[in-house]
Amino acid sequence: MADTHTHPRSSRSLPELHGHGLHLRPWDPASRSDAEVWLRGTTDPEFTRWNTPLRPVTDVEGARETLRRRAQWTEDGTTVSFRIADADTGTPLGHIGVNDVRPVQGLGMVGYWVLPEARRRGVATRALLLTARWALTELGLHRLELDHAAEHEVSCRIAERCGFLPEGTLREAMFAEGRHDAFRDSHLHARLATDPEPAPPKAH
Repeated sequence: MADTHTHPRSSRSLPELHGHGLHLRPWDPASRSDAEVWLRGTTDPEFTRWNTPLRPVTDVEGARETLRRRAQWTEDGTTVSFRIADADTGTPLGHIGVNDVRPVQGLGMVGYWVLPEARRRGVATRALLLTARWALTELGLHRLELDHAAEHEVSCRIAERCGFLPEGTLREAMFAEGRHDAFRDSHLHARLATDPEPAPPKAH
């Protein structure tokens, strides 16, 4: 298969995405504020209920190290990470990233989280619509995947609203809550560059 896709650009040249009332920019590993937001988001009980990182973050320095690692992955062409903020106030709202990018196959895996105070405002839906459009056009991907714990109905609805069609259940494909020695099923969704553009989100 011909390599017709480009690697994600480095963190220094990643675009800042604007739309749907949001501003997405690359995370800054040197910013204490960014590290504090990352720490708060990834230690929130709702995040840890559905996500069990291989390397849990427990303090600001650990968050900075995670952001430095993600910036290096961006340099390597395998990951793109955006800080989600309110377009008008600049208030941080969460994170969205395109991970495990495989340029030759035109494939990537999207993941996100939203801070507790920003939930139930359509932030994840709006950020996913914005990021998916960019990834499937400017980044040059053909297929964008999204998976979530099978019981996570909210994530299922967000995926479907954003044009990610359900493709099936992956058996024991994710760590169980808080464990690295047990697993749970996940649901796989995907959106193709050739799929119809989803309806725009409702105004917030």
